[in-house]
Amino acid sequence: MILDIVQFGEPVLRNKCQPVEKVDAELEKFVQDMIETMKDAEGVGLAAPQVGADIRLAIVDTSHDPDCVSFFKVNGEDAKMEDYMPLIFINPELEFTGPQETDMEGCLSIQEIRAKVKRKSIVKAHLPQLDGSVLEIETDGLCSRAIQHEVDHLNGILFIDRISSTTKTRLRRKLKELSETKWEYPSQQKEK
Repeated sequence: MILDIVQFGEPVLRNKCQPVEKVDAELEKFVQDMIETMKDAEGVGLAAPQVGADIRLAIVDTSHDPDCVSFFKVNGEDAKMEDYMPLIFINPELEFTGPQETDMEGCLSIQEIRAKVKRKSIVKAHLPQLDGSVLEIETDGLCSRAIQHEVDHLNGILFIDRISSTTKTRLRRKLKELSETKWEYPSQQKEK
């Protein structure tokens, strides 16, 4: 089922999300709905608060571009990124290394804005899985950026919080308009 993606201005996007305490059939169904929603929206990641759930759960799928990373390690071993996508994780912990890199980012919850964001180039992510196992992912490129972006969502941080002050000033009016817009989600439009 395709879920409604909440938009900028919704309070849930600013919450520091609660840890996932238990994995059950309802949560597993929710994850499948998130994957379907992310694919339908043509995104590379989606965090639970973006679909209105205040829990530390996110998904990332950068498999559409296997060359978007220069390395991908799982539990210390070289691996094929595509074999782990979509990457589903709960209660993540991140470590950062490498220099800062600047690249364009967008967000399914702020649909009309893209901006340059500076992030660490390499992430080492401790990612608990739904089955109780834990993956240690170390990577760079788009996959690293997507993991960092989605974990930011779990902490109530949006990519626009990481843009330069000059860019923020330039986007101030547009962000104000977006935060005041009454969004109609696709499911609401069909009901009319």
